[in-house]
Amino acid sequence: VQLQASGGGLVQAGGSLRLSCAASGIIFRIHDMGWYRQVPGKQRELVATISSGGSTKYTDSVKGRFTISRDNAKNTVYLQMNSLKSEDTAVYYCKAGLVSYEYWGQGTQVTVSS
Repeated sequence: VQLQASGGGLVQAGGSLRLSCAASGIIFRIHDMGWYRQVPGKQRELVATISSGGSTKYTDSVKGRFTISRDNAKNTVYLQMNSLKSEDTAVYYCKAGLVSYEYWGQGTQVTVSS
């Protein structure tokens, strides 16, 4: 199983980035997918999730700015991030999960300069 996250980088506050996470080795369409983020010294936190059926959830701090989506034909989940703020700076991880197990990707760094 491999979850390959990409799309991170350095962006100015107010800018946009789109993260991608390409999955292999799993039946992607049946998995719930999520994006999480972590800054040094803090716990990893949930950013957004999308169920196998397409239902989405967001943490309050990103509602209205971030959009999670999935393309089952490409085995890929996306996170469109707009109006980025310095507090969005973190390593972003994608996760694939079912009830009994979960898989994590390697993370991609997002740095927002103010």
